[in-house]
Amino acid sequence: MPRSVNKVAARTKRKKLLKKTKGYFGARKNVWTVAKNAWEKAQSYSYRDRRNKKRSFRSLWILRINAATRQYNMNYSQFMGKLNKNNIKINRKVLADLAMNEPKAFKAIVDSLDKK
Repeated sequence: MPRSVNKVAARTKRKKLLKKTKGYFGARKNVWTVAKNAWEKAQSYSYRDRRNKKRSFRSLWILRINAATRQYNMNYSQFMGKLNKNNIKINRKVLADLAMNEPKAFKAIVDSLDKK
């Protein structure tokens, strides 16, 4: 008796993955084994970088806050310490946005801190 294989399902499975690798370079887009490996690697990068994105945005916000506070003769560390001391609860994302887009509002926050 001949071996039974589900050719329709196998082809559908391959077509589905090749559709996902459509824009890849070279054989990564149309050779099944190469495309499968490329797609699996891309998925692992995507998983990893969803976490790295959070780190890189936080460091970007810190850089922006630091640059803005230096205009007022203060560094990032001193600024955040004074915010905590005065119980001003504003996260870094909002502070960075204020520093970039609303400098007057950011200056008001800096002026509200104790000058010690």
